[in-house]
Amino acid sequence: MNTNKLFFIFMILILFSISLVGCYDTTTSSAFPATRTDLFMGTVVQIKIYEPIDESVFDKAFKLIGNMEEKMSLNIADSEINQINDAAGKSPVKVSNDTYNVIEKALYYGSISKGNFDITIGPLVKLWNIGKESARLPDQTEIDKAIKQIDYTKVLLNPYEKTVFLKEPGMIIDLGGIAKGYVADALTDMLKKEGVEHAIINLGGNIYAYGQNPDGNDWQIGIQNPQAERNDYIGIASVKNKSVVTSGIYERFLESGGKTYHHILSPFDGYPFDNTLTAVSIIADKSIDADALSTTAFALGLKTGLELLESIPNVEGIFITKDSEVYISSGLKDYFKLTNKQFILSN
Repeated sequence: MNTNKLFFIFMILILFSISLVGCYDTTTSSAFPATRTDLFMGTVVQIKIYEPIDESVFDKAFKLIGNMEEKMSLNIADSEINQINDAAGKSPVKVSNDTYNVIEKALYYGSISKGNFDITIGPLVKLWNIGKESARLPDQTEIDKAIKQIDYTKVLLNPYEKTVFLKEPGMIIDLGGIAKGYVADALTDMLKKEGVEHAIINLGGNIYAYGQNPDGNDWQIGIQNPQAERNDYIGIASVKNKSVVTSGIYERFLESGGKTYHHILSPFDGYPFDNTLTAVSIIADKSIDADALSTTAFALGLKTGLELLESIPNVEGIFITKDSEVYISSGLKDYFKLTNKQFILSN
């Protein structure tokens, strides 16, 4: 069966039976949600609104997503990100406020993570291609070459001209670890302006639980069991006006030579991060922070990742280890309930 047919079947399946990645809404509500689902940014995007609305709200929401994708996607030849990458080592590129803001925030997380979160990871991502048909295990020479092109400190921003410049030829910015969070926040702002009060935004597992459940309770968000099929969860987080984003080793991976390689790549040695974790879920006021921190905390590992989260106000985390232990940040003790007896809450 060719790739186009497989993709078509995949689209049909997801449009009729949505499986949410990382975490999902377990709330049952008396209000029947108005729902629209489509494919954007290389993933399934679904918006559920739990109140009567005009269909034009969905039109505006998905137009916004499309506009963001056109600016920040590596899969669109003339996107602003590709213009920046094409001009690497040559000249600065003027970009929109959206693209500039995302890159600026990404460089901040590069700094506080000491480079564990690095948006110039593009050469390495392109080399491995995990999650695509062309995925393969690179040889060491290729990895060593790619690593030399990775360095977030060589991304130069001009706040007055709104330009971005990559100092070295061959550098590639990849916003896959942060852009969906920015889009979720933009969607939340848009829904608020439209008068919407209760909604769940799901950008391929990047969840924003907007407002409260119409019954007056917090949204109940299930945290995915990284050892099982989708929609099997380890526990439930109670949230309102919060984003929940998960990074884990279970969704995209490559099997080669009897070994499994996940997609969260280290900019230091060029291979997937190897630590005790299988997944990290971040809960934050802003989805852009939850998005970047889910990767950052995973990369830093359990101890350092937890320490970082405890130092940031209004940010919480759930860490799941390969030994089925669950660790949570201090602010979650009253808002997270472990429900799967295969796991142990260790703190």
